[in-house]
Amino acid sequence: MLSFVKIHPADNVAVATADVLSGVVVPVADDTLSTREAIPKGHKVALHDVALGAPIIKYGHVLGHATHPISRGAWVHTHNLKTNLSDLLSYAYAPTFPPIVEIDTETPTFMGYRRANGSAGTRNEVWVINTVGCVNRAAERIARTCNERFRGIIDGVHAFAHPYGCSQLGDDLSNTQRILAGLIRHPNAGGVLIIGLGCENNQLDKLLAMAGDVDRSRIRYFQSQFVLDEVEEGVEAVAELAEAMRNDERVPCPVSDLVLGLKCGGSDAFSGITANPLLGRIADRLTAYGGTALLTEVPEMFGAEQQLMNRAANEAVFHDIVGMINRFKEYFIAHDQPIYENPSPGNKDGGLTTLEEKSLGATQKGGQATVTKVLDYGEAAHAKGLNLLFAPGNDGVSVTAEVASGATLVLFTTGRGTPLGFPVPTLKISTNTAIAERKPHWIDFNAGQLLDGTATMNDLTNDLFELILGVASGAQRARNEENDYREIAIWKEGVTL
Repeated sequence: MLSFVKIHPADNVAVATADVLSGVVVPVADDTLSTREAIPKGHKVALHDVALGAPIIKYGHVLGHATHPISRGAWVHTHNLKTNLSDLLSYAYAPTFPPIVEIDTETPTFMGYRRANGSAGTRNEVWVINTVGCVNRAAERIARTCNERFRGIIDGVHAFAHPYGCSQLGDDLSNTQRILAGLIRHPNAGGVLIIGLGCENNQLDKLLAMAGDVDRSRIRYFQSQFVLDEVEEGVEAVAELAEAMRNDERVPCPVSDLVLGLKCGGSDAFSGITANPLLGRIADRLTAYGGTALLTEVPEMFGAEQQLMNRAANEAVFHDIVGMINRFKEYFIAHDQPIYENPSPGNKDGGLTTLEEKSLGATQKGGQATVTKVLDYGEAAHAKGLNLLFAPGNDGVSVTAEVASGATLVLFTTGRGTPLGFPVPTLKISTNTAIAERKPHWIDFNAGQLLDGTATMNDLTNDLFELILGVASGAQRARNEENDYREIAIWKEGVTL
């Protein structure tokens, strides 16, 4: 395994694949390099002398500029590299044509649950949705009781606790309703029990209206203030739903029916070399078959947004992307926060220096596919192809948003490891082998094999695609399902009474 990896021919930095001591002569691409100081694993080394103010280039793109002269073989990080990002920018539409992805003439299938509205679920579960945080514990007791009672009849009963729904106004209330409405209409929920309290701002009738075209025969709901025992009432309602779902069967569904959420969390310097490009390959293959991929984390597009804009399906989509980017920058500005305040401390410790660097690595999850649609927070995905979704970078909030928009399976890359999971199967893909070996009960797939030299990118793409089909078909469970990690997080922006 090489000590340093040069990603793109135009780069003037390389990435250390292991801790490298000072004064060591190592091969890099077609050259050798003598390090001037110790370079931590995942961090950057200068391949050439870099003048004060000159650009630092990685992935073939500018990460920022040098704040001091940097000598060949020196460590490049926060002490001598600074972002080029500023506030609102002007953009021009310069469309590019993505390469044609070679796919089999025969469309792959998975065994899914066909719903009344034509969508396909990867699970057949009852989801217990509460309109307000006051009834969280009742929802969890109902789910726990019913999971034991109906084991083997349906795939599971799950409640998703949250603290909202009461004393919310404006955008906050709307955000809560959008997410819960998205869960109500989700195809992985063969049945939905909605529990209200009765006096909350988030009233049932408005929530059901926002859910839109849903099969009302698969929904039960009540206000807890108006029943004698809310847990008994809930268990009886789930029993009715389980009976209605008893004869639901998996049927062959074309892979074009899959909706994949794409996410990275706890990134390291290898995220943009192994796991994120791997997800890009998967997104390209899925969309080539007519499927749907969702890419979010808008702040982690800053610095790489022009590449996404150039892949817009048409000028209207381009303007929607510009609006999405500027809207999020204005959100930062309105809260007196710097637009470039990222990566996180963990990301920096792993070798990422500027937001451009993180963004150029993060957006690789979207591959090279054409951007067909920009979705608002909580909006349902209907357009095939790569959709961009308005949501922040926070893991819980962004993946919950993808699920509410219809993701039936999530691919989550991580360089530092996390047990986190969401209402749908959440496949954790490690960027390096060390995490996969240390946390095998968290990690579903190891993209670090690429750096180890034990697998090619083509091998990994084929293997991960087969794993996705297996999990979507119910033949395998994701680690989050085995560990019962199923969380939601709702974006809070405004006023609470």
